[in-house]
Amino acid sequence: MSSELKKAIDQISKDRGIDRDLLIDTLEEAVRSSVARKYGEQMDIEVNFNEELGEIQVYQFKVVVSEINDPVSEITLEEAREHDPNISLNDEMGFKVRIEDLGRIAAQSAKQVIIQRMRDAEQEIIYEEYRERKGEIVSGIVQRRDRTGWIINLGRTEALLPKEEQIARERYKRGDRIQAYIIEVQKESRGPQIVVSRSHPDYMGALFAREVPEVYDGTVKIMGVARDSGLRAKVAVTSRDRDVDPVGACVGIRGSRIQNIVQELKGERIDIVVWSPDIAVYAQNALSPAVISRIMVDDDEKTLEVVVPDDQLTLAIGRKGQNVKLAAQLLGWKIDIFTESRYGELNADKKGMDQLASVAEVGMDAFISAGLDTTVQLVNATEEQLLKVEGMTPEKIRDMRAAINILGLAPTPADDAETAE
Repeated sequence: MSSELKKAIDQISKDRGIDRDLLIDTLEEAVRSSVARKYGEQMDIEVNFNEELGEIQVYQFKVVVSEINDPVSEITLEEAREHDPNISLNDEMGFKVRIEDLGRIAAQSAKQVIIQRMRDAEQEIIYEEYRERKGEIVSGIVQRRDRTGWIINLGRTEALLPKEEQIARERYKRGDRIQAYIIEVQKESRGPQIVVSRSHPDYMGALFAREVPEVYDGTVKIMGVARDSGLRAKVAVTSRDRDVDPVGACVGIRGSRIQNIVQELKGERIDIVVWSPDIAVYAQNALSPAVISRIMVDDDEKTLEVVVPDDQLTLAIGRKGQNVKLAAQLLGWKIDIFTESRYGELNADKKGMDQLASVAEVGMDAFISAGLDTTVQLVNATEEQLLKVEGMTPEKIRDMRAAINILGLAPTPADDAETAE
């Protein structure tokens, strides 16, 4: 029986990956709990696993006294000397307790404690293992669906693939083998909760690190990822080695490397973008394949005004605004796109507003605050409307009217007709 216990400990430690000393501590604690339940908490006991004999040994300790007040913790000198003639008053004496005498209920209690402690230890090991693997790709089998998403069997444990972390166009069924990216590992009472994703931008980065050796070793660095999962993505890359083309490295010979990633993501289109520290150059690359005429940068507002040829507007914006949306996500800047003709109109209007504001010696913000946003509105404004503009006077209105005539900004009959409508 003793050797069987030792073998069982060694086997469980090996099969479950649980530390052997932790198993022994659990076993000792279970026996200690059972003894206390049978004989009472006040009983002074010591429980040890004897490695040589391969058995659990339980000792009860009593104090030697001349008169017993507590028979559980005390023993008389006469009775003690029957066991040890050299014992003295106030000495502590140990007696071996037979585990076999614990009884069926106590033994069952010990078994339950052992099972629970082993389960807790195993869950702690799983939690620590997956906590360190956060940010890795794992493979598992779709097991079942619950109200929050799909449960994925990873082997030793399960993971949750929430609805919001799934690729929109993908459909799963029980038994499917899928890959996903660990985004979160939480410790809960029922065990570790591992949350995985297939739509997270970092999953794309992890796939590139797996498929592209230059990304894995750091020669090519991924500077950003923007995804409309299942449809399209933009990945910004740069190279630390002048001799290594970051785009070519990611695409691979005849597109072999990127095709592996596209297949894994069920056909998601991927644009490889060359990163640049110059935000205008970076934006131009990010908006590819559209041709860009010019870019105006507002560093304070983190806004880009992008001008494109009239025939490039659809390409720059993309289907349902996808191209410009992903480019803005990638850069972390707001992007406003104008055609050359529209930008010319807006620029001319702004120039006219600037000239009239200068003549009236009133800030353009004052006109805008009064609801006069364009040159046409300003030219057609009544004296009553203009006097509501902060800083305007009748004299300034006369000066501005004269400037309108001199600059040729007076509305044409056609303009008047359009305004009337």
